[in-house]
Amino acid sequence: MKFVVRPQHIISVGGYINETQFPYRNLVVVNPTEEPIKIDIPIFEEEWIEEHRKLGLEITPVREEDSFLTAFRKAKARLDAQINKKTP
Repeated sequence: MKFVVRPQHIISVGGYINETQFPYRNLVVVNPTEEPIKIDIPIFEEEWIEEHRKLGLEITPVREEDSFLTAFRKAKARLDAQINKKTP
């Protein structure tokens, strides 16, 4: 199945992770580009991260001991800074 990440948007894909073999409880996915990018879901393997980074996505893995909210806010701040740099 595919999911589209809209241009310059951020999403969480924790609900699409197959937790039996995946080491992270959530992923913060940022599309900093000006084009929509399709991602494969559900997520089964760590290789998914590197494959989707090659598409131009910024991915922040969130482990059990990490704060999801902190990771999401940091990613959102980076995305907002990138968008503000492009806007004259």
